[in-house]
Parts: sequence; structure tokens; C-alpha cells
Amino acid sequence: MSRHPLVKWSQRSDKLFITVELPDAKNVKLNLDPEGKFHFSANAPDNTPYEIDMDLYDKVDVNETKLNLTSRHICYLVKKAESKWWSRLVKQEGKPPVFLKVDWDKWVDEDEQDAKAHSDFGDFDISDLNIGGSGGFDEDGEAADESADIEENKEEEKGTAAASGSTNKDGAGGGGAGKRNRTRSAAATEERWS
Repeated sequence: MSRHPLVKWSQRSDKLFITVELPDAKNVKLNLDPEGKFHFSANAPDNTPYEIDMDLYDKVDVNETKLNLTSRHICYLVKKAESKWWSRLVKQEGKPPVFLKVDWDKWVDEDEQDAKAHSDFGDFDISDLNIGGSGGFDEDGEAADESADIEENKEEEKGTAAASGSTNKDGAGGGGAGKRNRTRSAAATEERWS
């Protein structure tokens, strides 16, 4: 008797992503007919047979179906015959088969599809990411607003050290970290006044 491998799926209005999780699969076969009958079979490395028979929700274009076979899984890109969102992957109503899961890594909601359409990195522009804050670099190669951040951190440390009322036998509040904060704050204060 054959087993069912884990199957993940996601969709766009015009295609389906069906991923069969079966590491190191051998003798991989797919029969897909235009009416949406999906039959997959393969063997695990120990020759255990795996098989899936599903009736997809609607018709598909078998000529546009693509396969990507890796050492960890088998991915199918199945073109829908009609460009529309499906309410589920299989025709069967009710609870889906236990081996069938949504692929949340590839899932895009219907209203977000147009925004994700350009995520293939074809028109990727790193400047759109707004990484590194608003400040640029000065002529020394240092971040332009780095000195302001250092001063702000020193002020926060000073406030944290002053707010700590408890001290241990060394006079450091809250353990060694308090003593280190006080020392850093004292040095920062001396530096400002000299």
C-alpha cells in the first residue's frame, strides 16, 4: 500500500504552486489532465511508494505546467485554464485531506497579488529599501548622525545608572552592569566638561 507525502499549495489568479515534500524521490511521475485530475507517484530512497490522487477545483492548462525537482521536494507550477481565484485546491468540499496544507511561504492574498507581482527581483532597486536611516556618510566614511547617537546613548546610560537605587557591596547598582554604566557615564561627563 502506498503512502501520501505532504503536499503544500498556494495560488495566484492565473497559476497554482503545488509542492510535494518527498526528499530524494525516485521514479517521479505526474499525470495531469485538462479537467484537473492530478496523479502523482514516486518512491522514497527505501523504495516506499508514495502516491496522490486529487481532483483539482477547476480546469488547468497541462501544456503550461512546469516541474522543478530538487533533493528535498518536487514543485509544480500549474497554469489555470481560467484566470480566477479558487476557494480551495480540490473539488471535494469539507475538510481537505490530512496530507494537504497551505504553503504560507508562497501564499499571497487576492488583494495583494498586484503588489507581489514584481517580487521576482526583475525590477529590484535597493534604494527603495530605505536601509540605514536618513543620514548619509561624511567625508571620513563615518555615518553623519553617528555622534548624535553616541551622545544620546550616553545620556540614556547616565539616566539608567541614576535611576537604579539598589547597590551591591561594590557600590554598583544591579550588579556589574550598573558599575560599568556609572563609569561610562562619569567618563562621558568628564569628557564634556574638559
